[in-house]
Amino acid sequence: MIGLDTNVLARYFIQDEADAEAENQREAAKRLIDSGASLKVSKSVLLELEWVMRGYYGFPIAEILVVMQHLLSLPQVEIEDRNTVAQALSHAAGGLDFADALHLASYRDCQSMASFDDRKFARRAKRMNLSPKVIIPK
Repeated sequence: MIGLDTNVLARYFIQDEADAEAENQREAAKRLIDSGASLKVSKSVLLELEWVMRGYYGFPIAEILVVMQHLLSLPQVEIEDRNTVAQALSHAAGGLDFADALHLASYRDCQSMASFDDRKFARRAKRMNLSPKVIIPK
């Protein structure tokens, strides 16, 4: 099994015409991922991939979710804690920031999750009726 770094996935999914080296890396990433070899992707790599796509390349969340769903659909790719990732993608599709969604999904065995991010996270999670409940420490 081969563990994949964020940059391999980024090259596989993102065509960066401004970077000459990127095209060679893209072809190498495609050969590896499409080879059928057993591959693994960690949650932290997915978190970083989302940031790279959104923060660096400016992809909208809808396109990022398509990429993540495609990655989950590849039979040769094992996703660390797949059920948590799938739940996080669902929450992100519903309006949560992907990082917050992944954190919340990772705590699904807890009664609640404490955060000081009231406006963009706690209120949205409450409006979406997500579990566990996000609380603001007082």
